[in-house]
Amino acid sequence: MTVLWAGCESSQQPPIAEPELVVETPPPVMKYGFNLNDYEVVTKKIRRGDTFGALLEAHGIDYPQVHTVLTQIKNQINVRNLQIGKPYTLLYTKDSLPTPKVIIYQPDVANYWVVQLRDSIYGQTFSKPTKVVEQQASGTIYSSLYETMQDNNLNDALTYYLSDIYAWSIDFFRLQKGDRFKVIYTEKFIDDTVSIGIDRVKAAYFEHKGLPLYAFEFESPKLPGAVDYFDATAKNLRRAFLQAPVKFSRISSRYNLKRRIAYYGNRIRPHKGTDFAASVGTPIMATANGTVVKSSYTRGNGHYVTIKHNNVYSTQYLHMKKRKVRKGDFVQQGDIIGWVGMTGNTSGPHVCYRFWKRGKQVDPFKQKLPEAEPISADLKQEYLAYIEPIKYALDCIAFEPEFTTLKTNNENAVTQN
Repeated sequence: MTVLWAGCESSQQPPIAEPELVVETPPPVMKYGFNLNDYEVVTKKIRRGDTFGALLEAHGIDYPQVHTVLTQIKNQINVRNLQIGKPYTLLYTKDSLPTPKVIIYQPDVANYWVVQLRDSIYGQTFSKPTKVVEQQASGTIYSSLYETMQDNNLNDALTYYLSDIYAWSIDFFRLQKGDRFKVIYTEKFIDDTVSIGIDRVKAAYFEHKGLPLYAFEFESPKLPGAVDYFDATAKNLRRAFLQAPVKFSRISSRYNLKRRIAYYGNRIRPHKGTDFAASVGTPIMATANGTVVKSSYTRGNGHYVTIKHNNVYSTQYLHMKKRKVRKGDFVQQGDIIGWVGMTGNTSGPHVCYRFWKRGKQVDPFKQKLPEAEPISADLKQEYLAYIEPIKYALDCIAFEPEFTTLKTNNENAVTQN
C-alpha cells in the first residue's frame, strides 16, 4: 500500500532524523609550553618557610618520589631560592585519581622554570622572548619629576635614568614649576604589553630654569662598551662630583655660616654642611673617586666617612646608620659607602654632606667643579655627525602639558590625561 503524505487523511508522519551530536573541542590555551585544557590547573604562592620538597609532598607526592625528582634535576635548575609571594602552578592529570604531573615556578615576569614530575623527569629554565621598542616622550613639571612621569603614564624608571644622566648638572631637589623634558629611549616588553624595564636612553633634552640641556648617548669606537653622555657641542655632561650623595632626597638644611638657632639663645651657629633628609637605610654614595682617609665614630658625627679625592678636594658624610668602607679603601663615584641613619647629634634621619676645597669647608653648590674629559678632537666630527638625526628627532617632539605623546617605530598614540 502506498501512503500519500501530501493531502491524505493518514495519521502517519515521516520519520524525523535525529540531530547529529557535535562535540566542540575548545581552542587550546597555551601557557608555559602546555595546553592547559589537558590539565587541572592549581596556582598558589610561595609562603614563608616553603621548600620545593615540602611543596611537592603537600600536593600528594610521597617522599621517595620527591627524592627521585630532586636527584634528577639537581644539575638542571636551582630550586632553593624560592621567594615569598611568587606564584607557582601545578598541572594535574584529569584522571579519576588526579596527580600532579608538572610544577612551574615564576620568580619574575620574564623567567620561569618547569619541572616534569612523572614519566621522563626533567627540569628546565625558560626566559620569555623580549621585544625592544623605541619610544619618545615629553613632559612639563608642575610638582616633581616622578609625579610628572606618573601623571603622563610614563615608565617610573625614566625618573632615575634622567637623574643619573643629569646628576652633575641639574639639582633635582630644586626643580622649578615649568621645567620640562623630552626623551628618546628604548623599553623592553614581554608578551608585547608587559614592560620589564628601560633598556637605554638614547637622547634627552631638559629645560631647567629656562636653560636647555641636551644629552646624547655615545660609545667611543676606541673603547667598546664605554658609554657616556655629551651635549650638543660634544662636551661631557659628567663632572668630577655628583650633585648629592643620595638619590631623590630633599635638602633639609643648607650650608649657612650665619645660621641662628633658637635652642642656643638665637646665637649664630654656622652650619658648614648640607643636610639631605632621607629615610633610615637609604644608600649613601661617594660623590667622586677618592681614597677613604677616615671611617670612624664620634659623639657629634655619629658614624661618618671622610674621602680625599685629590690634593684640592675632600668630602665627608655624617650620621650614618652603618659604614660600608674602611680607611684606605679606594672608592669610585657612585659607590655605596654607608647608609642613612640617626647616629651622633641629629634630630632626624639624614646625611650631613661636607665639602672641603684646599683645606677650607665650602658650599659645594657654589663651586665651579672640574669637568670630565671631552670627546677627543679626532672623534668630535664623528660624534656631531652621529647626533645630527637624533637631535632633529628630539627637537621635533612637541611639548604638550595636557597630553602625553608616545611614539614608537611602528605607531603613534596620543593619550589624554
